[in-house]
Amino acid sequence: MTTMRQVFVDTVEEVMRHDPRVVVVIAEISRDAFRPQDRLINVGIREQAMVGVGAGLALAGLRPVVHSYAPFLVERPFEQVKLDFGHQDVGGVLVGIGGSYDDPAWGRTHQAPGDVALLDTLPGWTVHVPGHAGEVEPVVRAALAGDDRVYLRLSLRQNAAPLPVVEGFTEVRRGGRGVVVAVGPLLDTALAATEGTDVTVLYASRVRPFDAAGLRAAVARTGRADVLLVEPYLEGTSAHHVAEALADVPHRLRSLGVRRDAELRAYGTAEDHDSAHDLDVLGVAAAARRMFDHPAAAA
Repeated sequence: MTTMRQVFVDTVEEVMRHDPRVVVVIAEISRDAFRPQDRLINVGIREQAMVGVGAGLALAGLRPVVHSYAPFLVERPFEQVKLDFGHQDVGGVLVGIGGSYDDPAWGRTHQAPGDVALLDTLPGWTVHVPGHAGEVEPVVRAALAGDDRVYLRLSLRQNAAPLPVVEGFTEVRRGGRGVVVAVGPLLDTALAATEGTDVTVLYASRVRPFDAAGLRAAVARTGRADVLLVEPYLEGTSAHHVAEALADVPHRLRSLGVRRDAELRAYGTAEDHDSAHDLDVLGVAAAARRMFDHPAAAA
């Protein structure tokens, strides 16, 4: 199966052939994935410099694509993301790989479950979390053609099939006992976990800006404001957006994601981490039962 990362690389290289604005900045990661060329800049293992160089290129009128593992792209050089891109109000495309724990064998250094929550502290970022490689190309093309600040979070985990890339939520299943919001590669898990449960399932691949109107419309159609949020990064990352969207509607919210109360020090597999964080089918199903089958017991 083609990976999201490969689609990203192929699309960027194709666009670079006819768009002289596009330039790629890396810090060793993916140096062998791209063909050598003048507009591929490898700064070495200097992630802060990587982001700063990208912002400098944006100031010069170019469209930088800054790429690495998520912790080396968002967490380590966060000051440069905040100041060089945000405070200077320039655009760029940040593309992270590794997800929350795609490559657990590399250890905690290569894990960044807090990346979207961290970017959420900064204004003006559009965030995409595709759930399938087939959703990556249109997002990359649109991002390269723009001038805004974009974060694209790629994963090795994929749903069975892509869905059309839209700005808001896509309704995948309709029901009457509540709403499940499934983000990116967790859609298939959420669908399997709620099979036979009378709930509406919404899918999001663009998570920022948050589709408040889409959530409100789904709640109105469903007739019940119980929301189960299933995200592949830090639990509760989008909880405040749900609360704001439903501020004038009595509602209950349960957030699933990478747990905040545990530091996992065993490498294991990605599936082991899913199980530990209750992000596998069993864990999501248990949360759905508590939320929708036994309302009084929901947490």
